[in-house]
Formats: sequence, C-alpha cells, structure tokens
Amino acid sequence: MEARLLPLPTPVPAGPERDEMFRGHFANMERLAKEGKLVLAGPLDGVDGWRGLFVLDVAEIAAAKPLVATDPVVQKGEMIAEYHTYYGSAALKLIPETHEKLAKPSP
Repeated sequence: MEARLLPLPTPVPAGPERDEMFRGHFANMERLAKEGKLVLAGPLDGVDGWRGLFVLDVAEIAAAKPLVATDPVVQKGEMIAEYHTYYGSAALKLIPETHEKLAKPSP
C-alpha cells in the first residue's frame, strides 16, 4: 500500500513544537521500518502539493491507516494521508536492510 502525504492549510508554526514533531516523524519511520511495515519513505517534489510518500508492506489499505496514524505529522495535523494500492517488486522489502548497511552514521 502507498500513502501520499499532503500538507494541510494550517501547518505547525516554526519553533520547538515543529522541530519535535519532525524528530518524532523520522523516529516513527525508523520504527515502522524496523518492524518490517515501512519499506520505502521519502519526500516528494511538492507537485500537486504532495510532500511525502510511504510504501507499506501490508495487504490492504485498512491495515495501512493505523500505521500512518502513528506518525506525529499526521497526529498534529501537519499532513493528511491519501491511500493507494501499490504493486511493485518484492525486492522493495530489502530496502530497509540495505539502507542500514549503506547509510552514513549520524553525527
């Protein structure tokens, strides 16, 4: 399943609350990837307003919604998700493991 993230018209203002929200957003993506649920995530170019993408390893949209709902950007109303069925290579499931091997360590 795919969830595209669209910004809402009332973003969280710049400052500590917004910074914390995005730290939680990245931590949530890492948690979902380690659980084997999130296979691909990343920002989009903003065309048509879309800001990000999650590709989730679930059988149906109903299973994707509670996973996306755990994300702070959704909980705080910064973004809303639109759900789509996605059919792609089973090799996508290797992305989280491969990412761990290739990623540069955080400072």
